[in-house]
Amino acid sequence: MNGQTANSRRCTPIIAAVLCIAALTAQPGTAAELEGVDFADQVRAGDAILRLRCVGLLRYKLFIKAYVAALYLGEGAVAGDVLADVPKRLELSYFWSIRGADFGKAGDQILAQNVDAYTIAALRPRLDRINAWYRDVKPGDSYSLTYVPGAGTELALNGNRLGVVHGADFAAAYFRIWLGDTPIDTRLRDQLLGCDRGDFENKQAAASAVKDRVP
Repeated sequence: MNGQTANSRRCTPIIAAVLCIAALTAQPGTAAELEGVDFADQVRAGDAILRLRCVGLLRYKLFIKAYVAALYLGEGAVAGDVLADVPKRLELSYFWSIRGADFGKAGDQILAQNVDAYTIAALRPRLDRINAWYRDVKPGDSYSLTYVPGAGTELALNGNRLGVVHGADFAAAYFRIWLGDTPIDTRLRDQLLGCDRGDFENKQAAASAVKDRVP
């Protein structure tokens, strides 16, 4: 999950998480494939059905593939709702090994660019909690971060739940690391938010047709 901020060319890991407060299970069928990573068309988080919105690739210094990401939103939610109190999920699949301690450091740095000092101070105990849950990752590992209103934000590694942080205020701030005004990478944010469902499905169909024609 190495990345770069809009203001920095330094490689910084990205944080990911999944909140599946009951049990978050992928539904049958692959809706998207990017750089060899498959993403399901939808997942269930508690009573909520989250639909795949779009996928994206984060590159470090334009050439190095750091990780691929997928954004899921609750039914009826649109891109403009992504930081509101709606069900959502980010999946991040890594191409490089990253130390667990680096996730918290990078997250704190980027979060400070997106929310004020007062908010950071109010969230500090919960930020310390989620930062302590991060584990080392190796290529092929995936973090997920899922928020369900009233339940909280769950961090999971390879589908295994590490913990849940409560509070809509926490989710509204934390998802800004990837989706805020100054995210870890603006290109990734724009990929995840920039396509509506129809455009996404058309692109997937076109990609499949081209693939089928390749000898």
